[in-house]
Amino acid sequence: MRPSDLSSARLGAMHQRDGDGPAAGLQSHEGAAMATQRWLCVSIHDVAPATWSDCLRLLEAVRAVAPDLPLTWLLVPRYHGDAASSPAMEQALSQLLAEGHELALHGYTHLDTAAPRPGWRDHFLRRTYTQGEGEFAALGEQEALHRIDLGLAWFVRHGWPVDGFVPPAWLASAGTRRALRQRPFIYTTSISRFYFLPGERSACSPSLMYTARNRAGRCISPSLARAVALSLALLRAPLVRLALHPADARHPALLRHAQDLIAQLLQRRRGITKRAFALRYLEGGGSNTDDLRTNGTGFTSTSAAVINGDSQRVTVPPAVGANISGTGSEGACPGSGPRPVQDRCRN
Repeated sequence: MRPSDLSSARLGAMHQRDGDGPAAGLQSHEGAAMATQRWLCVSIHDVAPATWSDCLRLLEAVRAVAPDLPLTWLLVPRYHGDAASSPAMEQALSQLLAEGHELALHGYTHLDTAAPRPGWRDHFLRRTYTQGEGEFAALGEQEALHRIDLGLAWFVRHGWPVDGFVPPAWLASAGTRRALRQRPFIYTTSISRFYFLPGERSACSPSLMYTARNRAGRCISPSLARAVALSLALLRAPLVRLALHPADARHPALLRHAQDLIAQLLQRRRGITKRAFALRYLEGGGSNTDDLRTNGTGFTSTSAAVINGDSQRVTVPPAVGANISGTGSEGACPGSGPRPVQDRCRN
């Protein structure tokens, strides 16, 4: 059954699943319209056996400031081609799911193995911006379907429900976008917008993140994240996302900054998972989110600014991302240009 045809019974069952466990109090807010309520989603990316110890450190850091905050865990079945399993990780994820967290599909290998295309645009997006990890950036529809189906089968084998797909590096080719509408996902995301599937609507949903690859990135990205967060305090974005990556866990300064940022954002927003946010939209018939946008394909194209792997701002013409979603601030929220603030670099 397509998500647009979800029955009231199924929506009720899905919503009840969100209401289980100690995190449920943050996910249910009866009588509040999404248009007036502001939300925060914290997600942990690249969850796999190879990254699990770092993921646990991220969880510990978040729980220190927000013990009941439900997280969205982005799972990669064969991260960097590794087929290893971890019973301890799988048991922990099942427990987190029972407590009200969400498990979502985040690619299959997290590696871009598609053939290179001529031109600087392709090289920049797939090699500089993503450092070769944008798995779905250039896939055709059939290959995208194949990898998505492998990921869905992996979820089924573990007995985990899955309603969302977040492409690695937030990059999705046109073929990937068509493939997603053929599978029972209710949402996907780019770096700046939240897309409701299988329709053609999206909501402003900027994602904050850190760059832990090098010292320059560790110095600059906290200041940029803080500046964007301060700007967002004045915006009407219904959902702000904070993306945490395993590498962030290895740098105490980034963890402290993320903790402060989460505490700050929760003063104005309520915690929610991505699927719970999408369910509120579906239950409201698609009429109770603000700043919704469509361009006839359901995915807006890239415009001016993106941030590369070193967190330096680069100007790219709008045509650069015409065929790739999620490369930067496409469909950016009104007035969201941050003014950088000073933040001393530690660690």
